[in-house]
Amino acid sequence: MIKKELSMQNKLYHHPKHGHVPRNINEIIEYDQINNFNTKLAVVLTKSIGSMYMAYCFVGLAFVGLLSILGVFPLTISLIITWLSQTLIQLVLLPVIMVGQNVLNKQQELQSEETYLTTQKSYHDIENIIAHQNIQDKELLSQSITLNQILSSLKKE
Repeated sequence: MIKKELSMQNKLYHHPKHGHVPRNINEIIEYDQINNFNTKLAVVLTKSIGSMYMAYCFVGLAFVGLLSILGVFPLTISLIITWLSQTLIQLVLLPVIMVGQNVLNKQQELQSEETYLTTQKSYHDIENIIAHQNIQDKELLSQSITLNQILSSLKKE
Protein backbone atom coordinates (compact mmCIF):
# COMPACT_ATOMS: atom_id res chain seq x y z
CA MET A 1 0.00 0.00 0.00
CA ILE A 2 2.82 2.44 0.90
CA LYS A 3 4.67 1.59 -2.32
CA LYS A 4 1.55 2.37 -4.35
CA GLU A 5 1.15 5.74 -2.59
CA LEU A 6 4.79 6.65 -3.30
CA SER A 7 4.48 5.73 -6.98
CA MET A 8 1.26 7.75 -7.25
CA GLN A 9 2.93 10.72 -5.52
CA ASN A 10 5.89 10.57 -7.90
CA LYS A 11 3.53 10.31 -10.85
CA LEU A 12 1.56 13.33 -9.71
CA TYR A 13 4.32 15.67 -8.54
CA HIS A 14 7.43 14.91 -10.60
CA HIS A 15 8.73 17.86 -12.66
CA PRO A 16 11.83 17.11 -14.75
CA LYS A 17 14.60 19.75 -14.76
CA HIS A 18 16.33 21.07 -17.85
CA GLY A 19 19.75 22.65 -18.29
CA HIS A 20 18.99 26.19 -19.51
CA VAL A 21 19.81 28.99 -17.07
CA PRO A 22 18.89 32.48 -18.37
CA ARG A 23 21.77 34.95 -18.71
CA ASN A 24 21.82 38.75 -18.63
CA ILE A 25 23.26 39.60 -22.04
CA ASN A 26 23.84 43.25 -21.13
CA GLU A 27 26.28 42.26 -18.38
CA ILE A 28 28.19 40.00 -20.77
CA ILE A 29 28.49 42.72 -23.42
CA GLU A 30 29.47 45.41 -20.88
CA TYR A 31 32.19 43.11 -19.51
CA ASP A 32 33.56 42.51 -23.03
CA GLN A 33 33.49 46.21 -23.89
CA ILE A 34 35.15 47.33 -20.65
CA ASN A 35 38.00 44.84 -21.03
CA ASN A 36 38.84 45.79 -24.61
CA PHE A 37 39.89 49.41 -25.29
CA ASN A 38 39.56 49.10 -29.08
CA THR A 39 36.05 47.69 -28.81
CA LYS A 40 34.99 50.36 -26.35
CA LEU A 41 36.43 53.14 -28.53
CA ALA A 42 34.72 51.73 -31.64
CA VAL A 43 31.33 51.60 -29.87
CA VAL A 44 31.69 55.14 -28.50
CA LEU A 45 32.70 56.50 -31.91
CA THR A 46 29.92 54.58 -33.68
CA LYS A 47 27.29 55.92 -31.31
CA SER A 48 28.59 59.50 -31.47
CA ILE A 49 29.15 59.57 -35.24
CA GLY A 50 25.71 58.07 -35.77
CA SER A 51 24.02 60.96 -33.93
CA MET A 52 22.16 63.95 -35.35
CA TYR A 53 24.71 66.30 -33.75
CA MET A 54 27.42 64.78 -35.91
CA ALA A 55 25.14 65.09 -38.95
CA TYR A 56 24.83 68.82 -38.18
CA CYS A 57 28.64 69.04 -37.92
CA PHE A 58 29.00 67.38 -41.33
CA VAL A 59 26.47 69.79 -42.85
CA GLY A 60 28.45 72.69 -41.36
CA LEU A 61 31.67 71.19 -42.73
CA ALA A 62 30.08 70.93 -46.18
CA PHE A 63 28.94 74.59 -46.09
CA VAL A 64 32.39 75.77 -44.99
CA GLY A 65 33.86 73.80 -47.90
CA LEU A 66 31.34 75.38 -50.28
CA LEU A 67 32.12 78.88 -49.02
CA SER A 68 35.85 78.28 -49.39
CA ILE A 69 35.35 77.10 -52.98
CA LEU A 70 33.29 80.23 -53.70
CA GLY A 71 36.14 82.39 -52.40
CA VAL A 72 34.66 83.52 -49.07
CA PHE A 73 37.39 81.64 -47.19
CA PRO A 74 41.00 81.18 -48.28
CA LEU A 75 41.95 78.21 -50.48
CA THR A 76 43.77 76.60 -47.55
CA ILE A 77 40.41 76.08 -45.79
CA SER A 78 39.12 74.33 -48.92
CA LEU A 79 42.12 71.97 -48.89
CA ILE A 80 41.66 71.23 -45.15
CA ILE A 81 37.94 70.55 -45.66
CA THR A 82 38.74 68.25 -48.59
CA TRP A 83 41.31 66.37 -46.52
CA LEU A 84 38.89 66.06 -43.56
CA SER A 85 36.02 64.76 -45.65
CA GLN A 86 37.96 62.46 -47.98
CA THR A 87 40.74 61.16 -45.78
CA LEU A 88 39.72 61.35 -42.15
CA ILE A 89 36.01 60.69 -42.40
CA GLN A 90 36.01 58.17 -45.25
CA LEU A 91 39.23 56.27 -44.70
CA VAL A 92 39.46 56.31 -40.91
CA LEU A 93 35.99 56.64 -39.45
CA LEU A 94 34.15 54.26 -41.78
CA PRO A 95 36.16 51.16 -40.71
CA VAL A 96 35.79 52.23 -37.07
CA ILE A 97 32.02 52.53 -37.56
CA MET A 98 31.96 49.05 -39.11
CA VAL A 99 33.80 47.61 -36.09
CA GLY A 100 31.39 49.37 -33.73
CA GLN A 101 28.40 48.02 -35.66
CA ASN A 102 29.83 44.51 -35.46
CA VAL A 103 30.15 44.84 -31.68
CA LEU A 104 26.62 46.18 -31.35
CA ASN A 105 25.32 43.41 -33.65
CA LYS A 106 27.02 40.84 -31.42
CA GLN A 107 24.82 42.03 -28.56
CA GLN A 108 21.71 41.65 -30.71
CA GLU A 109 22.77 38.16 -31.79
CA LEU A 110 23.36 37.08 -28.20
CA GLN A 111 19.99 38.56 -27.18
CA SER A 112 18.27 36.68 -30.01
CA GLU A 113 19.96 33.44 -29.01
CA GLU A 114 18.96 33.94 -25.37
CA THR A 115 15.37 34.68 -26.40
CA TYR A 116 15.34 31.50 -28.49
CA LEU A 117 16.70 29.38 -25.63
CA THR A 118 14.19 30.88 -23.20
CA THR A 119 11.36 30.19 -25.65
CA GLN A 120 12.53 26.60 -26.05
CA LYS A 121 12.66 26.23 -22.25
CA SER A 122 9.15 27.64 -21.96
CA TYR A 123 7.91 25.29 -24.69
CA HIS A 124 9.55 22.35 -22.90
CA ASP A 125 7.96 23.42 -19.60
CA ILE A 126 4.53 23.75 -21.22
CA GLU A 127 4.85 20.26 -22.71
CA ASN A 128 5.77 18.90 -19.25
CA ILE A 129 2.84 20.71 -17.62
CA ILE A 130 0.41 19.33 -20.21
CA ALA A 131 1.80 15.81 -19.79
CA HIS A 132 1.56 16.23 -16.01
CA GLN A 133 -2.04 17.39 -16.28
CA ASN A 134 -2.90 14.47 -18.54
CA ILE A 135 -1.52 12.04 -15.94
CA GLN A 136 -3.51 13.83 -13.23
CA ASP A 137 -6.65 13.68 -15.37
CA LYS A 138 -6.23 9.94 -15.85
CA GLU A 139 -5.65 9.46 -12.12
CA LEU A 140 -8.69 11.59 -11.24
CA LEU A 141 -10.80 9.66 -13.74
CA SER A 142 -9.58 6.39 -12.26
CA GLN A 143 -10.41 7.62 -8.76
CA SER A 144 -13.83 8.85 -9.90
CA ILE A 145 -14.60 5.45 -11.41
CA THR A 146 -13.47 3.74 -8.21
CA LEU A 147 -15.61 6.08 -6.08
CA ASN A 148 -18.62 5.51 -8.31
CA GLN A 149 -18.15 1.77 -7.99
CA ILE A 150 -17.90 2.08 -4.19
CA LEU A 151 -21.01 4.27 -4.08
CA SER A 152 -22.96 1.94 -6.31
CA SER A 153 -21.95 -1.07 -4.18
CA LEU A 154 -23.02 0.82 -1.02
CA LYS A 155 -26.38 1.66 -2.59
CA LYS A 156 -26.98 -2.00 -3.39
CA GLU A 157 -26.47 -3.01 0.20
